[in-house]
Amino acid sequence: MPDVGDTVRLSTAAPPIQWYPGHIAKAEKALSANLEKVDLVIEVRDARIPLATGHPRLQRWIRGKHHLLVINRRDMVSPAARLAWDGWFRQRGEVPWWCDAKVGTGVKQLQQAAIRAGEQLNARRAGRGMRPRPVRALMLGFPNVGKSALINRLVRKKVVESARRAGVTRSLRWVRLGQDLDLLDAPGVLPPRLDDQLAGLRLALCDDIGQASYDGEAVALAFLRLLPQLELVAAAGVAPGLLAQRYGVAIPPGVSDPAAWLTASAARHTSGDTARMAQRLLDDFRRSLLGPISLELPPLALPPVELPPS
Repeated sequence: MPDVGDTVRLSTAAPPIQWYPGHIAKAEKALSANLEKVDLVIEVRDARIPLATGHPRLQRWIRGKHHLLVINRRDMVSPAARLAWDGWFRQRGEVPWWCDAKVGTGVKQLQQAAIRAGEQLNARRAGRGMRPRPVRALMLGFPNVGKSALINRLVRKKVVESARRAGVTRSLRWVRLGQDLDLLDAPGVLPPRLDDQLAGLRLALCDDIGQASYDGEAVALAFLRLLPQLELVAAAGVAPGLLAQRYGVAIPPGVSDPAAWLTASAARHTSGDTARMAQRLLDDFRRSLLGPISLELPPLALPPVELPPS
């Protein structure tokens, strides 16, 4: 268990990440029109970046509604990282529900928590002389954090499209989860403005925003600068010598420019095509082929880590 210390700080020299407000405004308008219909907000975040996938307007949307925080992709981070994050959220009065929608881990517990929320709602309704009804829940989160896969697990069949890419869900739709729960599946919603480029980098690395928002090779180079520093933090989950073991090419100690590694690896694996090698590196991280790696760890949980300037 890591000692309490300063926040882990990653590189502020992130490559440009930018999305465009037109589609976001349309999605938020549709979302706002349906918020009054729901009793419960089920917020889904990515376990590798629980802070970067927290929407800054969430509290405005909840407005006193019951809230369940789901941390999906629990399998993609180390047990030490889960333990650290679990304690951090609980200290702030939130109970995180850890899930792996791909295989179904934690889904039954989440469904039971949603049903209990509905029972509390109906108990209050009965106290006001109103008839009970199924709880209406909204599934909310950034693109590609696993909302649709989670819904399919809850229903135990494929009722919504699901894929490991952003933008699969494009419209709101209601899904009946038994007699006790109706669920509204919403498209992924991004903040209208990106003020934190480091958060944008983390979203790009985890494929939680569309690929049109960033340059893949630049993001891969930023990832290469990040890995040696995360290797120093046990809870981050980066195995020593990871790049050499996986690709047969190591970054020499003290070398701050990862472009040489990308060039050497491209010569070995992709006929010299650095763009293809960059995509392979990103795909391997996103599929956990590099192991369970956390890009974020709780603030005040670990000593500071700085990357060399790009």
